[in-house]
This record gives sequence, C-alpha cells and structure tokens, in this order.
Amino acid sequence: MIMSLALMLHVLAVVIWVGGMFFAYCLLRPVLGAVDGPQRLTIWAGTFKKFFPWVWVCIIVLFLTGFYMINQMGGFSAIGNHINLMGGLGMLMALIFKFVYVAPFRHLCRGVDEQKWEVAAYALGTIRKLVLVNLSLGILTIVSATALKAW
Repeated sequence: MIMSLALMLHVLAVVIWVGGMFFAYCLLRPVLGAVDGPQRLTIWAGTFKKFFPWVWVCIIVLFLTGFYMINQMGGFSAIGNHINLMGGLGMLMALIFKFVYVAPFRHLCRGVDEQKWEVAAYALGTIRKLVLVNLSLGILTIVSATALKAW
C-alpha cells in the first residue's frame, strides 16, 4: 500500500516538473515571442515565481519517494541499471534547477524589478537554455525508468 502511494507521488512529481517544463518551453515561449520585451520578461518572472516552488516540492517528493522505493526493493545493489540511471539523471536535473534558481532566476527577477531589461533578458536566455537541457534530461529519465527496464 505504501509502496503504491510512493510510486503515485513519484510519478505525479515527474508529471508536474517535466510537464511544466514542456509547457513553458514548447508552448508558452513561442506565444510570448509576440509580446514586447519588458512585458514578456515580466510575465516570465511571474510564471517562474509560481512554478519554481512547485519544482522544489517535486524534487523533495522525488528524492523521498525514490529512496523509499529503492530501500523497499532491497537497496541500490538490488535495483536495475535503469533505476540507477534514472536516479543519476534526476540528481543532475535537481542540480541544474538549483543553479537556475540561485543565479539566473534571481537576476531575472532583479532585472524586472529594477527595469534593467538587458540584465533580465540575458538571465531569461540562460534559463531558457537550461530548461531545454533539463527538459531533455527529464524525457531521458522517463525513458530510462520505463523503456530501458526491459533491456
């Protein structure tokens, strides 16, 4: 019962985090391209202020449920390489997100607050690139957790 709950929470956290990145990168970014610079930067800063707390919750849930399930399966030596790969990619994604949060996101918000649009635009460009990296890693992580199990 608890294992099923852990798996459900784990999958929900993945859906929220990776799905949010997919939405932001593949749908919202192209639409906001038609909006003028200061307004676009303000919208992005506001969007990230709402989304990033959810990402922190997702990261915590992923690590707690992941380690719990690994423990229930007999520890790291008892799990398949696909699970080890999933965990490693997840840790890399969390580190990339932490960097985004402590550096470019803060520069974006400060740039918007102080109306330093060049600073905000540069920070957003960095975030965009790292979101693409993390989105790609997130998709690879999902593939490793599912399709690679059979290999």
